[in-house]
Amino acid sequence: MELGIVAFVLTNVLVKGLLVGFVYAIIALGYTMVYGVLQLINFAHSEVFITGGVVGFEVFRILGPSPMNGYLKLAIALIAAMIVAGFLNVLIERLAYRPLRNAPRLVPLISAIGVSLVLQDVIRFLEGLAGRFNLVYVLPDVFTQRAFGVPVPFSTAIVPVQGKDVIVIVVAILMLVGLTYLVNYTRLGRAIRAVAQDRTTSGLMGIDANRIISLTFLIGGALGGVGGVLFGIFFSKVDPYAGTIPGIKAFTAAVLGGIGSIPGAVLGGLVLGLLENLIGVLNVFAQVPALGFLKSIGAEYKDIGAFIALILILIFRPAGLLGRNTTEKV
Repeated sequence: MELGIVAFVLTNVLVKGLLVGFVYAIIALGYTMVYGVLQLINFAHSEVFITGGVVGFEVFRILGPSPMNGYLKLAIALIAAMIVAGFLNVLIERLAYRPLRNAPRLVPLISAIGVSLVLQDVIRFLEGLAGRFNLVYVLPDVFTQRAFGVPVPFSTAIVPVQGKDVIVIVVAILMLVGLTYLVNYTRLGRAIRAVAQDRTTSGLMGIDANRIISLTFLIGGALGGVGGVLFGIFFSKVDPYAGTIPGIKAFTAAVLGGIGSIPGAVLGGLVLGLLENLIGVLNVFAQVPALGFLKSIGAEYKDIGAFIALILILIFRPAGLLGRNTTEKV
């Protein structure tokens, strides 16, 4: 097997893995924000995320024929998705989670799954009324043109990077930096960390826990909306059920990095993106006689990587890569 081919495959895996990883990281932050405050896995987040993707599709569809600058269209799509997904998440918290806050942990989990199923059919119903089912993004030409190429070591080939790939990376990094600043250096961030650490004591110090929890859901939903638009831009289409697998993978990324940890969610997303893209090209290495058994492992197996990673991390490091084990005093 030629060294140049191996280098091209691995470079392509690195580029595509990082792109997908950033999308997973943005979605995973929504799980992390909610879990950090309520110790609740919001399984409806995958549908909140795909709602953002549908909103992004509608914005690009409506603005598609206009001569407006493509980046302005993107900004409008992102803002609209953040608003709709953020307030949808607040509504979910108010109706489905807050009344069950003191119930056994299994009860809000079942409620989250129920909300997830309801949202799937609501999205399908609303888009079905207009005769739209597989929603293909109508992107400006600047998004689909090649922005630059990543040189491949030991070869003259390059891995092309499109404008939309650059947008995914830039928007994801801006969101991650903004969230880190918000949580660590603002008054709201201090209040969120206080409620997460001790809800009762923070209430005695004048912090409205219900308001902070609602704002946390708003932020988590807004991040999910951004993730939905980035997902639609990167994969070019969405549908009412497209959030399930990416949502599970983003949850896996959050657990992999350390649920409740913002840097952990980012690391978990990037690791997972690289892992699944590597698994998707393992059959290329079957040309090596000793690795002939890999010939039957192709792109259809890449989704398995997320679940294998989840099982292994739960067995060998339940707290995640950047998580810390905690001991409860009795």
